Amino acid sequence: ETYAALKLFVQNWRWAGVPFYLRTGKRLARRVSEIAIQFKRTPHLIFRRDGEGVDPNVLVLRIQPDEGMSLTVEAKTPGPDLRLRPVTMDFRYGAVFGGEPPEAYERLLLDAINGDPTLYARGDWVEHAWAALEPVLRRWNSDPPPKFPNYEAGSWGPPEADAFLERDGRKWRRL
Repeated sequence: ETYAALKLFVQNWRWAGVPFYLRTGKRLARRVSEIAIQFKRTPHLIFRRDGEGVDPNVLVLRIQPDEGMSLTVEAKTPGPDLRLRPVTMDFRYGAVFGGEPPEAYERLLLDAINGDPTLYARGDWVEHAWAALEPVLRRWNSDPPPKFPNYEAGSWGPPEADAFLERDGRKWRRL
């Protein structure tokens, strides 16, 4: 019960049909929280690399550690030849503002002391989360899966999580 890989959809006009892939777990290869937004490739590619497509642009919001954001795009290298390479623009909170922001729990405790509920889940959010999880937990307790996909501590999760994304022609981001 310490690892989950999910494919979710937001039911509104803006995000209709856009898959959101999430994975979380304890004792993974690295302790990192980030949101990576991979932009959809255009239907026609002006630039091609050795007959292959161009890598998609990726915006990464780093929550922790090393708070900040980066945008990686494919750029043409200078010169007459058509050569592309990934280029990353990177903002690091600590480098720009000096020092590191407080750890997550330090921030939560300080907000609690100051009466700021911004980073806390609202009651209705917590109820919705439990409403989604309770049926799964009840099912696991009453009818455990015969072949549960466990994973080694220090890995990125079970191989089944990779296969889960590969079925959609995708792969997890390398961290």
